[in-house]
Amino acid sequence: MEFLIYSLPEDVIREETLGNFSTALKLIDEFLKKDLPSLQRKRLIYEKERIERLLENYPFDEREALEKLKEMFKDFSEEEFRRLLKEGVLDYIVVDGKRRFERRFFHNLIFVKPEYKEKLKKKDEKGEKAREILHDRLERLIRGEKPKEYLVKARITLRLKKASSRNRVWLPFPKEGFQTKNVKLLRASHKEFYLAPNNVPQRTIYFEGNDTVYFVEFEYTVREWTSRINPETVEEPKRFKEFLKEEPPHIVFTPKLRWFTETVVGSEKNPYLKAKKIYDWITLNVRYSYVKPYALYENITDFVVDNLKGDCGFQALLFITMCRIAGIPARWQSGWYINPVFASPHDWALFYVEPYGWLPADLSFGGARREKEPFRRFYFGNLDGFRMVANDNFMKDFDPKPRYIRQDPTDNQVGEAEDEDGRLPFESSLEVLSFEEV
Repeated sequence: MEFLIYSLPEDVIREETLGNFSTALKLIDEFLKKDLPSLQRKRLIYEKERIERLLENYPFDEREALEKLKEMFKDFSEEEFRRLLKEGVLDYIVVDGKRRFERRFFHNLIFVKPEYKEKLKKKDEKGEKAREILHDRLERLIRGEKPKEYLVKARITLRLKKASSRNRVWLPFPKEGFQTKNVKLLRASHKEFYLAPNNVPQRTIYFEGNDTVYFVEFEYTVREWTSRINPETVEEPKRFKEFLKEEPPHIVFTPKLRWFTETVVGSEKNPYLKAKKIYDWITLNVRYSYVKPYALYENITDFVVDNLKGDCGFQALLFITMCRIAGIPARWQSGWYINPVFASPHDWALFYVEPYGWLPADLSFGGARREKEPFRRFYFGNLDGFRMVANDNFMKDFDPKPRYIRQDPTDNQVGEAEDEDGRLPFESSLEVLSFEEV
C-alpha cells in the first residue's frame, strides 16, 4: 500500500472533514477522470473503499451511543454523556451533520478516564485472572527463577457472515523460530488446505470452499525469553541491514520523526542504550487506546507521535521506526497473547543488539505497567511465554496472495476472507485447548 504516501486533494479533505462523504466521493470520481500518476490513482481508488470502511467503523448515532454507555456503566446519565462530549473524550465523526460514534468508543473511555473502570456493571473476571497469572509469573522471573517452556494447543475458528459459492479463507498459523518450536497441525475443518511454509513472514493455513465455518487446531512449544545484557560489550550492528530501511507508508523517516528520535536519544551512542531510551519514552508517555482498523490510517507512526496514544501494534511500529532511524535493526512480531485462561490478538517488536542477537520489546505491556516499574522494565529485552507467533514481519503478502486489499493489510491475527467479488465479513474466535508447562 505504498500509494498511501500520496495525500488527498484538498477539496476531498475539506469535505471529509466536514462529514460530507457523498460529496467527497463525487470529487474523487471527477479527479479520477484526469491523467494521473499510477500511485495517485491507486490512492484515490482506495480512498473510496477507505470511506466505506470508515463509515462501517462508526455505527452508532447519539441515542445508540448513550444506550451503550448506560449498558456498560452504573448510573450513567444523559447529563454525563453531554459532559463527556464537551470534554472531547468520546470518539465520533460527523456524517451529514450528525455525530456517529466509533464501535469501541465506550471501551476506550476507560483508557482515557481510568475512574470509569470502577463504574463497570460487569467485571472482566477472565481478564483479571489472566492478569494475576501473568503478574505472578513476572514476579518470579524478575526474582531470577529459571525461564520455563510451555506446550500449547489452540484453535481459531472463522465464521462468515454471508454465504458464497467460492470462499477463500486464510487463518494465522504458528511460525517456528525465535521463542517457538515443535509446531504441529492437529486438525482442520477441511481436508483440502494449503499450509504456507515457515519462511513466509505472515504464515497462514489457506482454504477454499463454500462453507461458512473454517477452523484449524495446532500445537507448539514456546519459551519465556529473558536476557542479560552488559551494555559495555555492545557493538555496532553488522547484520540485518534490511531492518534498518524505510517501509512506506507506515515506517517512514519523516523530518519530524528524525528530529524526534534525535531528541529522545540525545547524545547516547550505545545501540542498546539508544533502544532503551526509545522504549522508556514510549512506555512512559504513550497511552494505550483501541484504534480504528489499521487500513484506515495513512501513517501509523505519525499518528502515535501526534496523538500520544495507540494500541499494541501502533506503539510497536513507533518503536521499530525510531530504532531504525537511530541505526538499530528492528522488526515486527505478532500473533496472540495466550495463557491458560484466554487468547487475544497482540503485537510487539524485536530489536537487534550485537553480539547478543534479537531481543524482544513489548511496548504496550510495558506501558500498561508503568505504575509497577520492575514490570515495565522487564518488557525491554524480555518477554513472557504467553505468546503465539504467526508473523515476524509487517505488511507482507500471504501465500497465496489475496486478490483484494485485506481487512487488515498490515498484520494477521484473526484471519481473512474473500470471494470472487471482494472481501467477506466474518467473525473469528480464539480458544485455548490446553496450556501445560513442559
